[in-house]
This record gives sequence, C-alpha cells and structure tokens, in this order.
Amino acid sequence: MLILAYAAGLLCLATVLVDAFQTIVLPRRPRGRFRITRIFYLVTWSPWHCITRRIRQRRVRETLYSIYGPASLLMLLVVWAVLIVMGFALLYYAMGTPFSDPLRTGSTGQLRTDLYLSGTTLFTLGLGDVVPRTLAVRALLVLESGTGLGFVALVIGYLPVVYQAFARREVAIALLDARAGSPPTASELLRRHSYEAVGQHKSGDIALALLLEEWERWSADLLESHISYPLLCYYRSQHDNQSWLAALVAVLDACALLVANVQDASARQAQLTFAMSRHALVDLAQVFGQTPFQFSACEDRLANGQFEVMHEQLRAAGVALHTDAEAMQRLRAMRELYEPHACALSAYLGIDLPRWLPQPQARDSWQTAPRVRAATSVPEIHEEEH
Repeated sequence: MLILAYAAGLLCLATVLVDAFQTIVLPRRPRGRFRITRIFYLVTWSPWHCITRRIRQRRVRETLYSIYGPASLLMLLVVWAVLIVMGFALLYYAMGTPFSDPLRTGSTGQLRTDLYLSGTTLFTLGLGDVVPRTLAVRALLVLESGTGLGFVALVIGYLPVVYQAFARREVAIALLDARAGSPPTASELLRRHSYEAVGQHKSGDIALALLLEEWERWSADLLESHISYPLLCYYRSQHDNQSWLAALVAVLDACALLVANVQDASARQAQLTFAMSRHALVDLAQVFGQTPFQFSACEDRLANGQFEVMHEQLRAAGVALHTDAEAMQRLRAMRELYEPHACALSAYLGIDLPRWLPQPQARDSWQTAPRVRAATSVPEIHEEEH
C-alpha cells in the first residue's frame, strides 16, 4: 500500500510539472495524448459547447462562450494546484506520516494530516501547528515550498503573456471593422478600398496592399501565440459580430478573390498573405485535432447567384475583375485550400464564418454606439434607405 502511494505521488507530481512546463514555459506546440491540459479541455469544452450552442438568444450564447476561455484558465490552475497537493500528500503518506499533529487520532487521520500539511506548505502558510519528525520529510517540505513559490511565479508571469497576446490579436480585428464591415466580408473589404486614382495606381490599391501586409504579420503572430497558448482560441472578441476566426477567413476570402478574379496591383501581396493565413488556419485546426471537412460538406457561403451579384457590386465600385468563364472555378479552387479547415474549426469552437456578401443594411460595430450613430450614422443611413 505504501509503495503504491509513493508511486502514485511521484507520477502525479511528474505529470503536473511536465504539463505545466509544456503549457507555460515551452514556446512550441505541446505534445502528448495524456497531458492534463489536453484532457481538461476535452472534458470541459465538449459539454460547455453542447449546452451553449442550443441557446437561441445570440447575445446570451456568445456571453456564455466568452466566459469559458478565462474561466477554463483559472480552473486549469486550480487543477494543477490540487494535483500537486495530492502528489506531495501521497509521498508523506508513503513515508508513514512522520508528523506531530495534535488533531490526529490514530491511523485514520494520517492522510488528512498529509493533505493539510501539503496544502499549507505549497501555499507557504507556515502555520507550524504540524511539525515534521525526520530529516527526510523536512527536506521534502522544503522542496514542496520551493515548488509552491515557483508555481506562483509561473502563474504571475503566465497571465500577462496570455492577455498581451489576446490584446494584440484584438487590435487588428477592431481595425478591420471599418475596413471590411461587421462581420467582415471579402467583397466589402475590396469595395471600401476602391477609391480615386493617384497617379497610375488607385490610392485604395496601395491601402489594400498595406492592409494585407499587416494581416500577413498578424497571421504570423497568431500562429506563434495561439500554438504556444491554444487556450487563446477559446477567448472571444469584444463584440458578438467579431471573432478572430471570422476575421482570418474574411482576409483569406479577400486574398483568394484578388488572386483568382481581380486585376489588381495587390495580387502579389495577396498571395503572400494567403499563404501565411492559411498556414495559421491549418496548424490551429491540427492543434485541436480537427479533421478538415469535405468541401462539398461545408456550408456554401457563396451560394448560386451570389458570385454574379458580388462581381456586379465590385464592378460598380470600380474594381477591375476578370470576366472569363473560368473565374468561378479559379475561386473555387482557392477556397478548397482553406475552407475545409475553417469549417472544422467553426464547428468545434462554435464561431460563425463570414459570408462573402455583407448583410443588407448591416452596420459596423462603431456605428452601433448611440451617440456616434445619432451624430453621424443616422443621416447617412436614411439617405441610403430613400
């Protein structure tokens, strides 16, 4: 019995420490099917997602989804702390509980004493009401106290890193609101970047190329941060009609449209941004073990007739388009490179993918503020309606 307790304690501590090292310290994708973090998210996310997605009110549903990310981080830290306390308590129990405890009554209180001392030592309370009687257990107590200090230091350093990565991600998503709509769409992004010419190139083309360059860097940062800290994928954006996945897919849509159908000076930058964004999307799908959908099984975000409507709207805005018969097939070939992975992540995370065309009379998030809407948006909206 004591040997089993000793082995269980060592296994528990080794598992927690390795998992915490891979999750917090190691700057690359954690590996291992039986990691505590992986099992924790498998056990907690599935029921949370199943219950939340059945809620019909969109605002309530998104609120519950947004709670999961921060709450799961705190729950994971609690799980690690409990397992560390259990691991050291089992080691003390295997050593015969060599402590002087005034509240212990016979052998039945041994494990209770071990758990109590392990908890007070890990969190460095140092009450002194339970006293060790051997040198070996004193050394083990010092080791646990150091582990507790290290655990607290890792947590203090871990939380700012996670929230800094989240903030960097959300800044670009917020900026995309005025450039591509809410939720963002590829056609709206191109339409809003088609304006008066300056020299031989449209000034909108230059702005679009700069925007795509910024999103190439954003995708690289997303790949680095979200593979190192996959729990960031569960963090929702500030507004219900915005998300990192929708923004990423909208940019991929715009790049695919530029490469396949648009006669534009931004096509080369679109290829670079497409490659980086697709890399990030595919790798994140693999992190969560999501098998890509068949393209035919994905919801068609560009249904029959919408391709022609999109082309007509873009031509009316001054976007130079290819009009050959193979235009739709080229765009479909580009979509098949990323949409199956996007659909898999969408189904797993409960995040809606953006359409290619904006919804009629859709308002950007900045226009939903009452004072801003009253001062600027209302006259413009009324004019469009008439």
